[in-house]
Amino acid sequence: MGMWKSRLPLLAVVFAFHATPAGKFALTIDNIMRGPALYGWEPGQVRWSGDDERIYFQWKQPTDALLADPDTYVVGRDGSGLRKLSEAEAKSAPPAFGSSTLDHKKTVYSRDGDLFLYDATSAETKQLTNTEDAEIEPAFTRDEKHVAFVRANNLYVMSLDSGSMVELTDIRTAGAPPAAGAGPAFGGGGGGRGLGGGGRNRAESGEEKKGTDSQEFVKKEEKDLIEVVKEQAAKKEEEEAKKKREHPRKPFTLQDRQTVAALTLTPDEKYVIATINEPGTGTKNTIVPNFVTESGYTEDIPSRNKVGDNQNRIRLAILNVATGEVKWADPGIKAEPGAEESKEANKSEGHSGSNGGVEPHRPEKEREVHLFQPVWSEDGTKAALLARAADNKDRWIMALDETTGKTRILEHDHDDSWVDGPGSFSLGWMKGDHDLYFQSERTGYSHLYTVSWEGGEPKALTSGKWEVLNATLSKDKSRFFLVTNEVDPGEHQVYEMSADGGPRTRLTSAAGGHSCVPSPDDRWFADLYSYVNKPPELYIQEARQGAASKKLTNSPAPDFWEYPWQDVPIVTFPARDGATLHARLYRPQNFHKGGPAVVFVHGAGYLQNVHRWWSSYSHEYMFHHLLMERGYLVLDVDYRGSAGYGRDWRTGIYRHMGGKDLDDQVDAAHWLASQQGVDPKRIGVYGGSYGGFITLMAMFTQPDVFAAGAALRPVTDWAHYNHGYTANILNTPQKDADAYRESSPIYFAQGLKGALLICHGMVDTNVHFQDTVRLVQRLIELRKENWSVAPYPVENHGFVEPTSWADEYKRILDLFEKNLKNHG
Repeated sequence: MGMWKSRLPLLAVVFAFHATPAGKFALTIDNIMRGPALYGWEPGQVRWSGDDERIYFQWKQPTDALLADPDTYVVGRDGSGLRKLSEAEAKSAPPAFGSSTLDHKKTVYSRDGDLFLYDATSAETKQLTNTEDAEIEPAFTRDEKHVAFVRANNLYVMSLDSGSMVELTDIRTAGAPPAAGAGPAFGGGGGGRGLGGGGRNRAESGEEKKGTDSQEFVKKEEKDLIEVVKEQAAKKEEEEAKKKREHPRKPFTLQDRQTVAALTLTPDEKYVIATINEPGTGTKNTIVPNFVTESGYTEDIPSRNKVGDNQNRIRLAILNVATGEVKWADPGIKAEPGAEESKEANKSEGHSGSNGGVEPHRPEKEREVHLFQPVWSEDGTKAALLARAADNKDRWIMALDETTGKTRILEHDHDDSWVDGPGSFSLGWMKGDHDLYFQSERTGYSHLYTVSWEGGEPKALTSGKWEVLNATLSKDKSRFFLVTNEVDPGEHQVYEMSADGGPRTRLTSAAGGHSCVPSPDDRWFADLYSYVNKPPELYIQEARQGAASKKLTNSPAPDFWEYPWQDVPIVTFPARDGATLHARLYRPQNFHKGGPAVVFVHGAGYLQNVHRWWSSYSHEYMFHHLLMERGYLVLDVDYRGSAGYGRDWRTGIYRHMGGKDLDDQVDAAHWLASQQGVDPKRIGVYGGSYGGFITLMAMFTQPDVFAAGAALRPVTDWAHYNHGYTANILNTPQKDADAYRESSPIYFAQGLKGALLICHGMVDTNVHFQDTVRLVQRLIELRKENWSVAPYPVENHGFVEPTSWADEYKRILDLFEKNLKNHG
């Protein structure tokens, strides 16, 4: 640790001046870095009682222990009776997740590895299993009198009347001895331990391992010579034949390293559809060393592989319940290596299109496609599924024939960059089981569509230069509850719309961010609402235009309200290519021309931070108030790649991270100097994760624009990041090496001029600490001296401990104070 220590700046405790009366909120780093202990914990897992009268949710108080699990709370629809449930009451409360009957009166769910049944009419919960094995993924069968569930990688069905169970699959791991019975395994009562889970040895299963040639010769001679041995062998063969007649199901043995990700029973109960994860061959996973442990020894945390390494493949196996016979779902997508779907087969509008359900002409080579579990029509006769190309440039909606494994394309989206955007994984059935609804960016913005089971051109239910963030179909399937940003990219409002499309009725009115959890009768909805300076709270509102909303919770600590947190204004200004940039502007009241400024860069993963709801960057929001009080102007930009502005903005970073997104930060700095009176030589930059990456690119490639920068948990070399995120944007390093070199800060470290601070959690399982270690070595070899690094031994990617937050931000403030302030 000597190297780290020698590079750390010598810091005194930094206090921020705040002219408030004694006993009022003190705007210090230690105070604001209390985090949720100051601004409160957001209510979560919101759900309704069956009679629409009460709302249940998970919540914590500011005084609760940092690592304590959230408690279950209940509140009346009228706002009365808010209270924390006892542990026993919480176990009987409506579940947050599970499978419901068609009338939504009963829900089956898994908790702590056992199955439970919640009855919304009686508000009672019944435990169905109590076993050592874990029961997961429960779902009602079509008659709603049985429950299918997964135990030890096999699917079972339990009768809700008798508690008896039947094992429907015989799935075995590679190299394992024969597993639980190849035929039905019955158990009574549903409450005993290990029901249906017993194994069979090789003799019981009728399987006998062959010996060597000499052993087999002796065995045959013995049977031919000794009559009693012959009789025993004949009896054994007769018993084995009988078992095969009574239990004809063949076992399904997984190949080496294959795993079962999900099992579902078809509505006719004739097939089980298994999602099979096939690992990439020869792949190498990384490890994250954990130095501060209970054992006192360094322990390894298993982690992911790196972008471009052989990745897992997701396939669907269709198992015949009666015979065990297996068919593999066939996506039917053929293409030459690296080739895209033929244009003739998929007429596109912009970047997307549909082939109308007609099988396209395809080249001969198979394309790698991931298949997801099907969504069944309400009448149980039709199955549709999502399929995505391994390179994520294509997404299909397919009809599945479970009897043959064949598929038929209903809808196809293509993007030369990558398919994504709000709702890109949404899929559901409309009323009548003839059409499916989904979301697509085919016009450049994510909107809601339907497509016929027969195929054909999808029908747009919404349109415009705005996005649908969430779509929930009402229980009777007559209308949608939508959350959209059509008012403004920085607002999320709730609307109601007919299932046929047409005019939308706005249900929420207050500016900010809204959500929608409809009540069982769809007459009300719960709303997690927040504003720029008001943290998220639970509200209730009737589902009609003009209805008043009622606040049900109060999350922050009392002293949070003692400070006048700013309703930060949103400004716009042009980028160099003519695009309009949106930004939050924190401007001190006493700001004078020639003063300093800081540009904050939010993280990525498709995220937005210039909006009118409470920021997920709450620590930074409060820190910016502290900077304002010290005379800094702060700007927070939604750069290229940010969410909320449509497909072209989202993919503006394709094949060059640190390109247009960095240009947007540089243009912001120039705007601060030319339009806000900032001294161009006194501008700093900071951010975490992707924001840390941009900070490094800014400090290395734009050294005359930014005088100081703090890169927090930064990616330094994209070839070392994960596959799912990076390959979408930069393809793979072995196929697009130029994109990786052009986008990775470590290749530009020689350009560092200003003062650089790097902060990184040492048990970061997302952006590994190795990223910072490799960059540190590069800076040493380049003989750079104006940098420092702060490691945080117990922190993952998202910091948790207030002490870590406080230490990090004292160092950031010290960096800016020493390098951006005019000290005469």
